[in-house]
Amino acid sequence: MNDYLPDDSKSTVSLDVMEKEFDGGIPNARVMINNVTVPEALEYKEKIEAVKGVSAVTWLDDSIDITQPLETIDRKTVETYYKDSTALLSVTIEEESILTAVSDIRDIIGDENSMSGSAVSTAISTESTVVEIRRIAIIAVIFVIIVLLFTTKSWFEPVIIMVGLGVALLINAGSNIIFGEISFVTNAAGTILQLAVSLDYSVFLLHRFEECRKETSDPKEAMINALCRSTSSILSSGLTTVIGFLALGLMRFKIGPDLGLALAKGVAISLISVFIFVPCLTLLTYRFLDKTNHRPLMPKFDRFGKVVSKIMIPMSVIFAIVIIPSYLASNSNDFYYGSSHIFGTETQLGSDIQKIENTFGKQDTYVILVPEGSRETEQKLSAELKSLPQVSDIISYVDTVGAEIPSSYLDEKTYSLLCSDNYSRMVVSVKADFEGKETFDLVKQVREITEKYYPEDSYVAGEGVSTYDLMETVTSDMIKVNLIAVGAVFIVLLLSLKSVTLPVILVLAIETAIWLNIALPYFMSNTVFYIAYLIISSIQLGATVDYAILMTDRYIEYRHTMPKKEAVPKTISSVAVSILTSGSVLTVVGLLLGKMTSHGLLAQLGMFIGIGAIFSLVIVFFVLPGLLYIFDGVIRKTTRKVNLVPNK
Repeated sequence: MNDYLPDDSKSTVSLDVMEKEFDGGIPNARVMINNVTVPEALEYKEKIEAVKGVSAVTWLDDSIDITQPLETIDRKTVETYYKDSTALLSVTIEEESILTAVSDIRDIIGDENSMSGSAVSTAISTESTVVEIRRIAIIAVIFVIIVLLFTTKSWFEPVIIMVGLGVALLINAGSNIIFGEISFVTNAAGTILQLAVSLDYSVFLLHRFEECRKETSDPKEAMINALCRSTSSILSSGLTTVIGFLALGLMRFKIGPDLGLALAKGVAISLISVFIFVPCLTLLTYRFLDKTNHRPLMPKFDRFGKVVSKIMIPMSVIFAIVIIPSYLASNSNDFYYGSSHIFGTETQLGSDIQKIENTFGKQDTYVILVPEGSRETEQKLSAELKSLPQVSDIISYVDTVGAEIPSSYLDEKTYSLLCSDNYSRMVVSVKADFEGKETFDLVKQVREITEKYYPEDSYVAGEGVSTYDLMETVTSDMIKVNLIAVGAVFIVLLLSLKSVTLPVILVLAIETAIWLNIALPYFMSNTVFYIAYLIISSIQLGATVDYAILMTDRYIEYRHTMPKKEAVPKTISSVAVSILTSGSVLTVVGLLLGKMTSHGLLAQLGMFIGIGAIFSLVIVFFVLPGLLYIFDGVIRKTTRKVNLVPNK
């Protein structure tokens, strides 16, 4: 998470300064050893220090003289590190060695002991998520093939669709090398999301090709007609999806650009594949399509269209009623901003976190850098920090060595841990969670106290500090990303549909589906990962506005030859298979991601995608036809060059 904070955020700047001035970074792992004496704990400390990639291990002996009886030393300080024959070590692991170092430390301490922290979370999520996503992708591909077999009229058609999509997926995955590096979240989830949101382009085209072949015996002419008739809806669908993902690229929190640019590129490549590769592949293999034709396995949706015609007006009224409550509820959720709640208690990491907190409570470590020079000022700063109830211990020159002792009395190693040429370092242990209102208030207090004594050139870093900066960054991103995404999609629809009214109707329909989706956690009293909340708005808008575009495009087409009462059921019956094909895949892929990954953020994002697709499908099938019907007269007057037949 910290890697994706803006370069100018306070905690990022603090980390950069610290890396330049000191060898050891901020502790990013906690290791709890059960049933050990002080000498045994020191042995474990020595073994962990020897692990490749571990730059520092801090324990009780770094804070006090442990040759004294522990009973004579401040109990609050001792119990920060050692309590009920249980030792808690703070470990600093170098970023490039996280995977191997975490594994080696686990081998040393065994499964009966516990470890937690951002380094452990990163290592476990990186390894487990890649395996889980691979499993999800295999199941998703099998499901897609089954769906295509049911929704197409040729056994060979799914081959064309999957080959065309597979080419786009491979090109996108390989071309991600242009970014230099991408997050493992983008690498893991990007391909499966591209599969889910791009499938409908090939489906729309081939369904049109099938219709056009009934009008002409020449396959090439049929493909030309299919492209001419479907280009508008496919291109506008694709562009809105690309724009939805590009909007993520405008986030200051850099996971947005990381995921958004890779997915936008993927959708653009999918569009190129659909317009160039898939038509060529289809014309080369259409004889196989003919030879493998079979009777439709999906029922006709004529009756479904008539049912929708009867209930669409009441559904539109319900839609109008829920718009405002769903919007207000979607903005009233409680949020997690960092990574501390990604793994639940049913996982080993979640269980370890619970065990550590049950024994030592919630703990974090802040590191403060202040200009080297005045021990008296450092003492005053330390004293005021210790007055905070959450501060349990401070390791610094004035606290560990003593302000009265000259630095010349210290060996080089000890001095380098506490001071550099320019800065003095204070390692502050706090009884606080990594995020939450109380934590954020504490971070503000620590910064204010530090700046009181050192108005310039002082720095505060730590996981809680980074999460505070992350919270401020992503919340400021929300309005910007949403407004740009919605505005850009509106402009694309305005240009492609040549209407003032239709973009308003379509965007409002899908935005309401998004609000309903995000409002669910509020009504269920669940806490939401803010990053999932931020990303889903762009993903759902870009991925499901396609259904609304296809429905509207076909409705206008039928209105050229029939009145609105007849156009509605005809539209629904003709597009139902195409929309259900894509919508069911997006739903299942999302729910698979939600149920099959132990990574809490990805699981929640998956559930948002799956449930959001269901809301979008319901609104597109049951509400949008009613809106088109009700505003038919307004659409006629506000749409350029549209010749709709008069209504009876």
